[in-house]
Amino acid sequence: MSKKPQCSIVIRAYNEEKHIGRLLTGILEQTIQNVQIILVDSGSTDATVSIASHFPVEIVSITPEEFTFGRSLNIGCERVKSDFFVLASAHVYPVYPDWLECILAPFENPDIALVYGKQRGTTSTKFSEHQIFRKWFPEESVLIQGHPFCNNANAAVRTSLWKERQYDELLPGLEDLDWAKWALSQGYGISYSAEAEIIHVHEETLKGVYNRYRREAIALSRIDPRQKFHFFDFLRLFLFNSMSDTWHALKKRQLFTRIGEILWFRAMQFWGTYKGYRYAGPITEHLRQTFYYPLGMNQAGKVSERNVQPIQYKGS
Repeated sequence: MSKKPQCSIVIRAYNEEKHIGRLLTGILEQTIQNVQIILVDSGSTDATVSIASHFPVEIVSITPEEFTFGRSLNIGCERVKSDFFVLASAHVYPVYPDWLECILAPFENPDIALVYGKQRGTTSTKFSEHQIFRKWFPEESVLIQGHPFCNNANAAVRTSLWKERQYDELLPGLEDLDWAKWALSQGYGISYSAEAEIIHVHEETLKGVYNRYRREAIALSRIDPRQKFHFFDFLRLFLFNSMSDTWHALKKRQLFTRIGEILWFRAMQFWGTYKGYRYAGPITEHLRQTFYYPLGMNQAGKVSERNVQPIQYKGS
Protein backbone atom coordinates (compact mmCIF):
# COMPACT_ATOMS: atom_id res chain seq x y z
CA MET A 1 0.00 0.00 0.00
CA SER A 2 1.21 3.50 -0.78
CA LYS A 3 -0.27 4.97 2.39
CA LYS A 4 -1.17 3.82 5.85
CA PRO A 5 -4.38 1.74 5.72
CA GLN A 6 -7.46 3.10 7.44
CA CYS A 7 -7.84 -0.27 9.12
CA SER A 8 -6.46 -3.78 8.96
CA ILE A 9 -8.59 -6.93 8.89
CA VAL A 10 -7.29 -10.14 10.49
CA ILE A 11 -9.01 -13.39 9.53
CA ARG A 12 -8.35 -16.83 11.04
CA ALA A 13 -9.04 -19.74 8.72
CA TYR A 14 -8.86 -23.52 8.50
CA ASN A 15 -10.59 -25.34 5.62
CA GLU A 16 -13.01 -22.50 4.87
CA GLU A 17 -13.29 -22.85 1.07
CA LYS A 18 -17.09 -22.66 1.27
CA HIS A 19 -17.06 -19.26 2.96
CA ILE A 20 -13.79 -17.34 2.53
CA GLY A 21 -14.64 -16.01 -0.94
CA ARG A 22 -17.87 -14.46 0.24
CA LEU A 23 -16.19 -12.71 3.18
CA LEU A 24 -13.41 -11.29 1.00
CA THR A 25 -15.95 -10.18 -1.63
CA GLY A 26 -17.91 -8.38 1.11
CA ILE A 27 -14.76 -6.62 2.30
CA LEU A 28 -14.05 -5.33 -1.21
CA GLU A 29 -17.63 -3.95 -1.35
CA GLN A 30 -17.08 -1.75 1.70
CA THR A 31 -17.24 2.04 1.61
CA ILE A 32 -13.81 2.04 3.28
CA GLN A 33 -11.40 0.78 0.61
CA ASN A 34 -7.97 1.56 2.05
CA VAL A 35 -7.68 -1.63 4.08
CA GLN A 36 -5.02 -4.23 4.78
CA ILE A 37 -6.33 -7.82 4.77
CA ILE A 38 -4.36 -10.49 6.64
CA LEU A 39 -5.37 -14.16 6.48
CA VAL A 40 -3.84 -16.51 9.05
CA ASP A 41 -4.29 -20.02 7.70
CA SER A 42 -3.54 -22.90 10.06
CA GLY A 43 -2.84 -25.67 7.58
CA SER A 44 -5.93 -25.81 5.36
CA THR A 45 -6.07 -28.88 3.14
CA ASP A 46 -8.85 -27.58 0.90
CA ALA A 47 -8.95 -24.60 -1.52
CA THR A 48 -9.04 -21.88 1.18
CA VAL A 49 -5.58 -20.47 0.38
CA SER A 50 -6.08 -20.81 -3.37
CA ILE A 51 -9.34 -18.84 -3.24
CA ALA A 52 -7.86 -16.18 -0.96
CA SER A 53 -4.88 -15.72 -3.28
CA HIS A 54 -7.22 -14.24 -5.91
CA PHE A 55 -7.90 -11.31 -3.56
CA PRO A 56 -5.55 -8.57 -2.26
CA VAL A 57 -4.71 -10.56 0.87
CA GLU A 58 -1.53 -11.13 2.87
CA ILE A 59 -1.49 -14.86 3.65
CA VAL A 60 0.32 -16.07 6.74
CA SER A 61 0.61 -19.84 7.13
CA ILE A 62 1.08 -21.69 10.41
CA THR A 63 0.98 -25.40 11.17
CA PRO A 64 -2.02 -26.97 12.91
CA GLU A 65 0.30 -27.81 15.81
CA GLU A 66 1.03 -24.09 16.33
CA PHE A 67 -2.63 -23.14 16.47
CA THR A 68 -4.47 -21.72 19.42
CA PHE A 69 -7.11 -19.03 19.01
CA GLY A 70 -4.96 -16.45 20.76
CA ARG A 71 -1.71 -17.41 19.00
CA SER A 72 -3.19 -17.26 15.50
CA LEU A 73 -4.57 -13.79 16.24
CA ASN A 74 -1.30 -12.55 17.69
CA ILE A 75 0.59 -13.77 14.61
CA GLY A 76 -1.84 -11.90 12.35
CA CYS A 77 -1.89 -8.77 14.49
CA GLU A 78 1.91 -8.53 14.39
CA ARG A 79 1.53 -7.59 10.70
CA VAL A 80 -1.07 -4.87 11.28
CA LYS A 81 -0.05 -1.50 9.81
CA SER A 82 -3.00 0.62 10.95
CA ASP A 83 -4.25 2.16 14.20
CA PHE A 84 -7.20 -0.23 14.35
CA PHE A 85 -7.71 -3.82 13.29
CA VAL A 86 -10.96 -5.67 12.61
CA LEU A 87 -11.26 -9.35 13.49
CA ALA A 88 -13.51 -11.59 11.42
CA SER A 89 -14.04 -15.35 11.39
CA ALA A 90 -13.55 -16.88 7.95
CA HIS A 91 -17.15 -18.16 7.99
CA VAL A 92 -18.82 -14.75 8.38
CA TYR A 93 -19.68 -12.10 5.81
CA PRO A 94 -20.88 -8.47 6.14
CA VAL A 95 -24.49 -7.59 5.42
CA TYR A 96 -23.99 -3.92 4.53
CA PRO A 97 -21.30 -1.97 2.66
CA ASP A 98 -20.78 0.33 5.66
CA TRP A 99 -19.87 -2.54 8.04
CA LEU A 100 -16.33 -1.26 8.52
CA GLU A 101 -17.51 2.34 8.92
CA CYS A 102 -19.94 1.32 11.66
CA ILE A 103 -17.55 -0.88 13.60
CA LEU A 104 -14.80 1.78 13.53
CA ALA A 105 -17.01 4.79 14.34
CA PRO A 106 -16.98 4.37 18.17
CA PHE A 107 -13.17 4.78 18.17
CA GLU A 108 -13.75 8.51 17.79
CA ASN A 109 -13.94 8.26 21.58
CA PRO A 110 -10.28 7.77 22.60
CA ASP A 111 -11.36 5.76 25.65
CA ILE A 112 -12.85 2.94 23.56
CA ALA A 113 -10.57 -0.11 23.37
CA LEU A 114 -12.82 -2.56 21.51
CA VAL A 115 -15.99 -2.54 19.42
CA TYR A 116 -17.98 -5.65 18.54
CA GLY A 117 -20.83 -5.90 16.07
CA LYS A 118 -24.13 -7.66 15.54
CA GLN A 119 -24.23 -11.28 14.39
CA ARG A 120 -27.12 -13.12 12.81
CA GLY A 121 -27.53 -16.59 11.36
CA THR A 122 -28.51 -17.93 7.97
CA THR A 123 -30.97 -20.55 6.75
CA SER A 124 -28.71 -23.40 7.92
CA THR A 125 -28.42 -21.97 11.44
CA LYS A 126 -29.96 -24.04 14.23
CA PHE A 127 -33.07 -22.46 15.78
CA SER A 128 -31.47 -22.24 19.23
CA GLU A 129 -28.41 -20.52 17.77
CA HIS A 130 -30.70 -17.88 16.24
CA GLN A 131 -32.02 -17.29 19.77
CA ILE A 132 -28.48 -17.02 21.15
CA PHE A 133 -27.49 -14.49 18.48
CA ARG A 134 -30.50 -12.34 19.32
CA LYS A 135 -29.72 -12.52 23.03
CA TRP A 136 -26.02 -11.78 22.71
CA PHE A 137 -26.30 -9.20 19.93
CA PRO A 138 -29.40 -6.99 20.41
CA GLU A 139 -30.92 -4.54 17.95
CA GLU A 140 -29.79 -1.46 19.91
CA SER A 141 -26.20 -0.22 19.96
CA VAL A 142 -24.42 0.43 23.27
CA LEU A 143 -21.86 3.25 23.18
CA ILE A 144 -20.10 2.16 26.39
CA GLN A 145 -20.94 -1.12 28.14
CA GLY A 146 -19.80 -1.96 31.62
CA HIS A 147 -18.94 -5.65 31.19
CA PRO A 148 -16.40 -7.57 29.09
CA PHE A 149 -18.71 -9.58 26.85
CA CYS A 150 -17.66 -9.37 23.19
CA ASN A 151 -16.96 -11.71 20.29
CA ASN A 152 -13.97 -11.83 17.95
CA ALA A 153 -15.99 -13.21 15.06
CA ASN A 154 -16.90 -9.56 14.41
CA ALA A 155 -14.88 -7.06 16.42
CA ALA A 156 -12.40 -4.19 16.14
CA VAL A 157 -9.51 -3.35 18.46
CA ARG A 158 -7.26 -0.34 19.04
CA THR A 159 -3.82 -1.54 17.90
CA SER A 160 -1.82 0.42 20.48
CA LEU A 161 -3.64 -1.40 23.29
CA TRP A 162 -3.10 -4.82 21.72
CA LYS A 163 0.62 -3.99 21.72
CA GLU A 164 0.39 -3.40 25.46
CA ARG A 165 -1.34 -6.71 26.07
CA GLN A 166 -1.58 -9.45 23.44
CA TYR A 167 -4.11 -12.29 23.43
CA ASP A 168 -3.58 -15.15 25.86
CA GLU A 169 -2.23 -17.99 23.73
CA LEU A 170 -2.89 -20.67 26.33
CA LEU A 171 -6.66 -20.26 26.61
CA PRO A 172 -8.72 -22.87 24.68
CA GLY A 173 -11.17 -20.13 23.65
CA LEU A 174 -12.70 -16.78 24.72
CA GLU A 175 -9.42 -14.94 24.27
CA ASP A 176 -11.63 -12.00 23.25
CA LEU A 177 -13.46 -11.85 26.57
CA ASP A 178 -10.19 -12.24 28.48
CA TRP A 179 -8.66 -9.30 26.58
CA ALA A 180 -11.78 -7.16 27.05
CA LYS A 181 -11.68 -7.85 30.79
CA TRP A 182 -8.10 -6.56 30.84
CA ALA A 183 -9.07 -3.43 28.85
CA LEU A 184 -11.85 -2.61 31.31
CA SER A 185 -9.43 -3.04 34.21
CA GLN A 186 -7.21 -0.40 32.59
CA GLY A 187 -10.07 2.11 32.47
CA TYR A 188 -11.01 1.69 28.79
CA GLY A 189 -14.50 1.07 27.39
CA ILE A 190 -16.16 -1.58 25.25
CA SER A 191 -18.71 -0.56 22.61
CA TYR A 192 -21.37 -2.57 20.77
CA SER A 193 -22.48 -1.58 17.25
CA ALA A 194 -25.78 -3.08 16.09
CA GLU A 195 -25.26 -1.49 12.66
CA ALA A 196 -22.00 -3.40 12.05
CA GLU A 197 -23.87 -6.57 11.11
CA ILE A 198 -22.46 -9.83 9.78
CA ILE A 199 -23.92 -13.23 8.97
CA HIS A 200 -22.22 -15.98 10.98
CA VAL A 201 -22.45 -19.43 9.38
CA HIS A 202 -22.28 -22.32 11.86
CA GLU A 203 -22.69 -25.79 10.34
CA GLU A 204 -21.80 -27.85 13.40
CA THR A 205 -22.56 -31.46 14.16
CA LEU A 206 -23.89 -32.58 17.53
CA LYS A 207 -20.32 -33.31 18.62
CA GLY A 208 -19.15 -29.93 17.32
CA VAL A 209 -21.67 -28.05 19.48
CA TYR A 210 -20.63 -30.09 22.53
CA ASN A 211 -16.92 -29.44 21.92
CA ARG A 212 -17.41 -25.70 21.37
CA TYR A 213 -19.26 -25.17 24.64
CA ARG A 214 -16.96 -27.48 26.58
CA ARG A 215 -13.92 -25.56 25.32
CA GLU A 216 -15.50 -22.20 26.16
CA ALA A 217 -16.49 -23.39 29.65
CA ILE A 218 -12.89 -24.40 30.34
CA ALA A 219 -11.75 -20.96 29.16
CA LEU A 220 -14.41 -19.10 31.18
CA SER A 221 -13.45 -20.90 34.36
CA ARG A 222 -9.83 -19.86 33.90
CA ILE A 223 -10.74 -16.24 33.13
CA ASP A 224 -12.94 -15.87 36.22
CA PRO A 225 -12.81 -18.81 38.64
CA ARG A 226 -15.42 -17.66 41.18
CA GLN A 227 -18.56 -19.70 40.57
CA LYS A 228 -19.39 -23.31 39.78
CA PHE A 229 -21.57 -24.96 37.15
CA HIS A 230 -23.23 -27.99 38.74
CA PHE A 231 -25.24 -30.86 37.30
CA PHE A 232 -28.34 -29.09 38.62
CA ASP A 233 -27.38 -26.08 36.46
CA PHE A 234 -27.19 -28.37 33.44
CA LEU A 235 -30.71 -29.71 34.07
CA ARG A 236 -32.23 -26.34 34.94
CA LEU A 237 -30.72 -24.39 32.05
CA PHE A 238 -31.40 -27.17 29.53
CA LEU A 239 -35.09 -27.17 30.53
CA PHE A 240 -35.35 -23.38 30.80
CA ASN A 241 -33.78 -22.70 27.39
CA SER A 242 -35.57 -25.60 25.66
CA MET A 243 -38.91 -24.28 26.90
CA SER A 244 -38.07 -20.75 25.75
CA ASP A 245 -36.97 -21.97 22.31
CA THR A 246 -40.10 -24.11 22.03
CA TRP A 247 -42.25 -21.06 22.80
CA HIS A 248 -40.52 -18.95 20.14
CA ALA A 249 -40.65 -21.79 17.59
CA LEU A 250 -44.37 -22.17 18.24
CA LYS A 251 -44.92 -18.44 17.66
CA LYS A 252 -43.00 -18.70 14.39
CA ARG A 253 -44.97 -21.83 13.40
CA GLN A 254 -41.75 -23.85 13.24
CA LEU A 255 -42.21 -26.07 16.27
CA PHE A 256 -42.77 -29.42 14.55
CA THR A 257 -39.82 -28.99 12.20
CA ARG A 258 -37.49 -27.61 14.90
CA ILE A 259 -38.33 -29.39 18.16
CA GLY A 260 -35.80 -32.23 17.77
CA GLU A 261 -33.04 -29.82 16.77
CA ILE A 262 -33.84 -27.55 19.73
CA LEU A 263 -33.58 -30.40 22.23
CA TRP A 264 -30.30 -31.82 20.95
CA PHE A 265 -28.65 -28.41 20.54
CA ARG A 266 -29.52 -27.29 24.07
CA ALA A 267 -28.55 -30.69 25.49
CA MET A 268 -25.11 -30.52 23.85
CA GLN A 269 -24.67 -26.84 24.78
CA PHE A 270 -25.19 -27.35 28.49
CA TRP A 271 -23.69 -30.84 28.74
CA GLY A 272 -20.56 -29.46 27.10
CA THR A 273 -20.61 -26.55 29.54
CA TYR A 274 -21.03 -28.90 32.51
CA LYS A 275 -18.19 -31.14 31.36
CA GLY A 276 -15.99 -28.11 30.76
CA TYR A 277 -16.54 -26.93 34.32
CA ARG A 278 -15.96 -30.41 35.67
CA TYR A 279 -12.57 -30.07 34.02
CA ALA A 280 -12.03 -26.56 35.35
CA GLY A 281 -14.07 -24.14 37.56
CA PRO A 282 -16.66 -21.17 37.83
CA ILE A 283 -18.07 -17.94 36.21
CA THR A 284 -19.44 -14.57 37.29
CA GLU A 285 -23.17 -13.93 37.56
CA HIS A 286 -23.16 -11.44 34.67
CA LEU A 287 -21.45 -13.90 32.34
CA ARG A 288 -23.83 -16.62 33.50
CA GLN A 289 -26.78 -14.40 32.52
CA THR A 290 -25.21 -13.53 29.15
CA PHE A 291 -24.04 -16.97 28.07
CA TYR A 292 -26.69 -19.27 29.47
CA TYR A 293 -30.08 -17.65 30.04
CA PRO A 294 -32.51 -17.55 27.12
CA LEU A 295 -34.12 -14.70 25.24
CA GLY A 296 -37.12 -13.23 27.05
CA MET A 297 -40.56 -14.40 25.98
CA ASN A 298 -41.52 -10.85 24.92
CA GLN A 299 -38.38 -10.26 22.81
CA ALA A 300 -39.52 -12.15 19.77
CA GLY A 301 -40.24 -9.85 16.87
CA LYS A 302 -38.24 -6.64 17.03
CA VAL A 303 -35.88 -6.22 14.08
CA SER A 304 -34.16 -2.91 13.32
CA GLU A 305 -34.35 -1.55 9.79
CA ARG A 306 -31.60 0.43 8.10
CA ASN A 307 -31.77 2.85 5.19
CA VAL A 308 -28.78 1.13 3.57
CA GLN A 309 -28.97 -1.39 0.74
CA PRO A 310 -27.35 -4.73 1.70
CA ILE A 311 -24.54 -6.22 -0.34
CA GLN A 312 -25.82 -8.50 -3.11
CA TYR A 313 -23.82 -11.75 -3.05
CA LYS A 314 -23.92 -14.12 -5.99
CA GLY A 315 -25.93 -17.26 -5.25
CA SER A 316 -27.54 -15.83 -2.11
